[in-house]
Amino acid sequence: VFYGFYKCYSDTSHAAVPLQPGQSFKFTVLETLDRIKEEFQFLQAQYHSLKLECEKLASEKTEMQRHYIMYYEMSYGLNIEMHKQVRNKGVLMYECLPV
Repeated sequence: VFYGFYKCYSDTSHAAVPLQPGQSFKFTVLETLDRIKEEFQFLQAQYHSLKLECEKLASEKTEMQRHYIMYYEMSYGLNIEMHKQVRNKGVLMYECLPV
């Protein structure tokens, strides 16, 4: 009911209508409602912007975690390969020693 009342008067120009006794409160209420509506729309836009930024950061975080795992696996594989090479070098050096 109140929303309908606000909707009926929200599109009119308040300054062009002369104030009657008892109407000043209505215009004050309508102006306050307009300010609240504008602030709410601003907050909604801000929320939407922050939500998009949060989703972007979450996506970047997931991508960074994926890269971290990939680099960790590569590092682990290289470490194992290095130990194999060191062991092979030791075996080859032992075989090359004169008896």
